[in-house]
Amino acid sequence: MAETIDDSKNVELTEEDLETKSKGQLIKRAGQLRDRRNELNQMASERASKRDELNAKTREKVDEAQEHREKRDELNEQVQEHKQKRNELNAKANELFSKVDDAKSDLDLDDGKSLEQLKEEIEQLEFRQQTEVLSAEDERELIEKIERKRDQYQERKQKLDETDGIDGLKEEAQEVRAEASKHHQKVTELADKAQEHHNQMIEAYREADDIRDDADAAHERFVEAQEAADRHHEDFVRVQKRLRELDKAEERERKDERAQKRAEAKKEAEEIYQKFKEGETLDTEDLMKLQKSGLL
Repeated sequence: MAETIDDSKNVELTEEDLETKSKGQLIKRAGQLRDRRNELNQMASERASKRDELNAKTREKVDEAQEHREKRDELNEQVQEHKQKRNELNAKANELFSKVDDAKSDLDLDDGKSLEQLKEEIEQLEFRQQTEVLSAEDERELIEKIERKRDQYQERKQKLDETDGIDGLKEEAQEVRAEASKHHQKVTELADKAQEHHNQMIEAYREADDIRDDADAAHERFVEAQEAADRHHEDFVRVQKRLRELDKAEERERKDERAQKRAEAKKEAEEIYQKFKEGETLDTEDLMKLQKSGLL
C-alpha cells in the first residue's frame, strides 16, 4: 500500500502567528517549515519516480500489444492468401472432377457389367454348350447368346481402353485437391497463430490499462505531496519575509536610538560648553564629552 502523508507532521502558519510571534519563535517556525517542505519534496520526488516507472511499463505493454497486433494482422493476410489459393485450387479440382464425370457418362462406364462378369458369363455359356445335349433350335439360340456376350465384352473392353485419358484427368484432379488441402492446412495453422497473437494483444492491453490506473493513482499521490510541499514552501517564504520586516524594523529602531543618543550627547556637550564659556571649572569627564562632540 502506498505511503500516505502524515498530516500530524505538517507545520501550520496563520496570519496571527506572523503578527504575534517573536522573532525567535518565527525563526524556529521557519526551520520547521523548511524541514517539512524538504521531507515532502523528497516524498514527491519518490512518488514521481514511481509514477514515471509505471508509465514506462505502460508504454512497454502498449508496445508489446502493438507488436502482437502487427503480427496478427500479418498472419491474417497470409490466411487470406492461402484461403484464396485453396479456393482457386478447389474450384479447379471440382472442374476436373466434373470433366471426369462427364467423360464417364459419355462412355456409359457407370452402368453395365464388368469385363470379369462378362467373361465369366461367356465361359458358363460355352461350358453349357459343350456339356449339354441341346436341340438344334436351342443350340442356335445359345450360340447367338454367346456371340452377343462376346460383342458386349469387346465393346466394354474398347470403352475401358478409352479411359486412359479419364484416369489422367482424375489423377490431376486428385493432385489439385491435395494441393488445396495443403493450403487449407496452412489456413488452419496460421489462423490459430493469429488467434494466439490476438489473445496476447488483448491481454497486453488489459495489463497496460491496469498499470496505467496505478500510474494515475501514483500521479495523484505525487500531486498531493507536491502541493503540500509547495504550501510549506509558501509559508516558509512568508516567514522569511516577516523576519526581514522585523530585521528592518529593528534596524530602524537602532538607528533612531543612535540618533537620539547623538542628539542628547550633543545637547549635553553644548550645555557643558556653555558652562565652560561662563568660566565654570570642568572635570575630566566633561572635557572628554566636549572633545567627543568636537566643541573643544
